[in-house]
Amino acid sequence: MKVIDHIKEAKGKSLFSFEIVPPVKGQNIQKLYDNIDPLMEFNPRFIDVTTSREEYVYLEKGNGLLERKITRMRPGTVGICASLMHKYNVDTVPHVLCGGFTREETEYVLVDLHYLGIDNVVALRGDAMKHESQFNPVEGGNNYAVELVEQISQLNKGCFLNETIDTPYTPDFCIGVAGYPEKHFESPSLDSDLQRLKEKVEAGADYVVTQMFFDNKKYFEFVEAAKVIGIHVPIIPGIKPVAVERHLQILPKVFSLDLPMDLEKAVLGCKGDRLAIRQVGIEWAVAQSKELMAAGVPTVHYYSMGKSDNIVKIAKEVF
Repeated sequence: MKVIDHIKEAKGKSLFSFEIVPPVKGQNIQKLYDNIDPLMEFNPRFIDVTTSREEYVYLEKGNGLLERKITRMRPGTVGICASLMHKYNVDTVPHVLCGGFTREETEYVLVDLHYLGIDNVVALRGDAMKHESQFNPVEGGNNYAVELVEQISQLNKGCFLNETIDTPYTPDFCIGVAGYPEKHFESPSLDSDLQRLKEKVEAGADYVVTQMFFDNKKYFEFVEAAKVIGIHVPIIPGIKPVAVERHLQILPKVFSLDLPMDLEKAVLGCKGDRLAIRQVGIEWAVAQSKELMAAGVPTVHYYSMGKSDNIVKIAKEVF
């Protein structure tokens, strides 16, 4: 079932959803199940599964020489999506990236998803590789998320890269895209960033899920500004609870966002007590969630990042 159909079926009630990260290769999927199991109590309508792009590793060749190889440390997005659908009878939403994939490779992924009965995708440009100062697509890959949305939209019409196939079995993916209440760090302004978002919607995006934020006012202003320029698809707020003191430095730097002073003071006031800091993050996210739900947001979407105990405590308070 499509994400937008879940939203319509809810008739104004805010849904619960969350995002997971595939385990590092070599790990067992059971650890992932152990984190998801407690969250199923709250009836998530869909679960997002991230995709990581390629990165370089250096292998010793002997005599002090190193050989550089490309690898993916967290493969398995498609397989995990299928596994979760089978185990929990829940819709899954794989993330599909421009970075690290040619258009042909992207088409193969989409065809596999269609075969598995997966109806939803989130189309993202992805980040630059760790050694790069800016994003560079692979040769033959999509450069921007809007190009990826266009490719998926064309596939929904039966238009494959090298041929158009007249068949009743064409995919019909529901396409999600990212939105940035505090703008993407590469964008010159929030207005410019909103125009890029509008282009993605016009290319075929069905809904938007936001980057994490910690000030609901920024989300509400973002939604209103989007409406003003003609963006009328659902905009799902993304929430991540602060869990450790170093998040005060990491999150603003990595995700180009502001942390409210009250939240910073509350975390610092814990004087390094990890359990106390985690509780501050839970309480802040509970307050955010309640305000968002009172405003009638379509879904409250939580970034679990591989651990669910704090998300469980938040959900118990608000769902």
